Amino acid sequence: MERHILVVLPHPDDEAFGLSGTLAKHIKNGTQVTYACLTLGEMGRNMGIPPFATRVTLPSIRKGELEESCRAIGIQDLRMLGFHDKTIEFEDQDLLDAKINDIIKEVRPSLIFTFYPGYSVHPDHDATGAAVIRTVARLPKDERPTVHCIAFAKNLEQGIGHPDVLVDVKEFLPQKVQSILAHRSQFQVAELLNSTDHTSKEIQDRFGTERFWTYKFD
Repeated sequence: MERHILVVLPHPDDEAFGLSGTLAKHIKNGTQVTYACLTLGEMGRNMGIPPFATRVTLPSIRKGELEESCRAIGIQDLRMLGFHDKTIEFEDQDLLDAKINDIIKEVRPSLIFTFYPGYSVHPDHDATGAAVIRTVARLPKDERPTVHCIAFAKNLEQGIGHPDVLVDVKEFLPQKVQSILAHRSQFQVAELLNSTDHTSKEIQDRFGTERFWTYKFD
């Protein structure tokens, strides 16, 4: 069992598709989870379907959606770090790394989840993953937590191979589905909206396994 997991991602909703089932599984086993979300996703272009948010109200709406998602997963400790959406790559690296390092020192995670830098499509994803890797790499080798990365670029296999961690989360699809549905301003997944049946082959095939790459520092 992991003693403490730290999740470092840039946007509300980044947790929902990629690792909410894995987190719910760890939490059921007694693991403490701290989620450091760098921004409120305030520059998102989606305003709901049909639209119910405005550019002014979106930050508070996304904050509420993130809190709802974390409750669904069972995350005990949510931190919102207050960086600006779509600008992580331009942030002061020393400041960003220091914020992450402070949380690592405080919670002393045995496992960190973040994006794989260079293989996560969105600039904020890549910049967040790079900041985590820089920060962990500065730690003495015997103090570095394991880092599991989410990745989904088209050239994955050529660059970093296949994921080495596959987590069966079918038992935790109710939590995962609620996490996804919480982010209603950003997307709707039609097959999840009016269904409480998480046992269909379509839903289990699409959402029942989560994949990670263990980052190799040496």
